[in-house]
Amino acid sequence: MDLSPIWLTLKLAAITTLILLLVGLPLAWWLSKKRSLVKIIIEAIITMPLVLPPSVLGFYLLLAFSPQHGLGLWLQQTFNVQFVFSFKGLVLASIIYSMPFMISPVKSAFQQLPASLSQASYTLGKTPWQTFWHVLLPNIKPSLLTAVVLTFAHTLGEFGVVLMIGGNIPGVTRVASIAVYDSVEQRDYAAANNYSLILFATTFVMVLSVFIYNKYQAKSPLE
Repeated sequence: MDLSPIWLTLKLAAITTLILLLVGLPLAWWLSKKRSLVKIIIEAIITMPLVLPPSVLGFYLLLAFSPQHGLGLWLQQTFNVQFVFSFKGLVLASIIYSMPFMISPVKSAFQQLPASLSQASYTLGKTPWQTFWHVLLPNIKPSLLTAVVLTFAHTLGEFGVVLMIGGNIPGVTRVASIAVYDSVEQRDYAAANNYSLILFATTFVMVLSVFIYNKYQAKSPLE
């Protein structure tokens, strides 16, 4: 069995999760603050991948970043960057498609924190950044871990959106989910089963680990 789709999928999931962690934490914190029309619109846009068919999102990304016209043409001519049918395109599509899995749990966790935590930190002379890093984040560790694992696991199983913008190029854009589809099309059910089993086992272990961790975090010292 060719393991390159597995390694490519793990690489894609790791990069996507890291970028969303860096971008998603401050964005989720900002969205958790006082509501406004702008924030509601941004949150609606972030949530859209949860309800849109992946092929629809992938189609519009394909149109937007096509090197023949528009934004894609400008990126190609100005920076010599092409997202369509490249690993960079997979990363871009995965970030957009997996963003709600990072943003939603973290935003909800921030909203559930009492305002007195931040106020006490400011009273002690801490800056907003110090408060965010040393006070707020340690208090949302279970939700943060859940968001990271959900984002990683969701990226492992992406199919429609990555196929639309990345195609099926061995060693470049052929991730494990596409390899499963190819194997079934070729009636190589043994290979399809191997790829599927690896994805299933990896995802199951990750999700189970989060549930176990959160269970023991929630237990009181007297239990």
